[in-house]
Amino acid sequence: MSYQKITSELKNLTNEAKAKILSGFFKTGKGQYGEGDKFLGITVPEQRTIAKKYYENASFVDLQKMLENKIHEYRLTALLILVYKYEKSKDEKLQKQIYNFYLKNLKHINNWDLVDVTTPNIVGDYLTKNPEKKNILYKLVKSKNLWERRVAILATFRLIREKQFEDTLKISEILLTDKHDLIHKAVGWMLREMGKRDIKPLVKFLDQCASTMPRTMLRYAIEKFPEEMRQYYLKMTK
Repeated sequence: MSYQKITSELKNLTNEAKAKILSGFFKTGKGQYGEGDKFLGITVPEQRTIAKKYYENASFVDLQKMLENKIHEYRLTALLILVYKYEKSKDEKLQKQIYNFYLKNLKHINNWDLVDVTTPNIVGDYLTKNPEKKNILYKLVKSKNLWERRVAILATFRLIREKQFEDTLKISEILLTDKHDLIHKAVGWMLREMGKRDIKPLVKFLDQCASTMPRTMLRYAIEKFPEEMRQYYLKMTK
């Protein structure tokens, strides 16, 4: 019965004015990256509160139904429940089950917030603990699906926090020629996060690749650099 309870609580929080704003913000118009997505206008903190309330009792069947729904907040709340289930569990078998369930449902993880808020916590954490399975990132990064490519780079956020930079650098290099702005931003963001932990590998990467990087990607990567250093790399781009 968790599905009915969760979705009922979400519906009760509907805010039509916010829903309209979110529909524009997440590009739901025809031909845009979020085409067809429906919003109720619920804030992320409100969704987190509901996810924390139900994560213990919500079944995978409940979550599957939520993920298959067109309503964006149903999918995000389901993913937040998965994150809480994963983080609270000490059972490696359950964590593996959650990881596999997440990968099985990638087609429903189809907007940038859905990826960003959950991929590092589940995919990233699982691969940190099971590095022999990291080949999945190199399959996803070559996908024609925008969101699967974003999952590949965002999963490395957890590795970055452990000061493991190799996969971030390899995947960033693969994505240098990606055409989508949302990938440029994601790669630049991860490179910047890497640079916060250790600037040396970032500088080495930029010295090799800055001249061919999309400008948005470069701007994100060097955002925290001193101005003189920023200008040096910006002048390397076309």
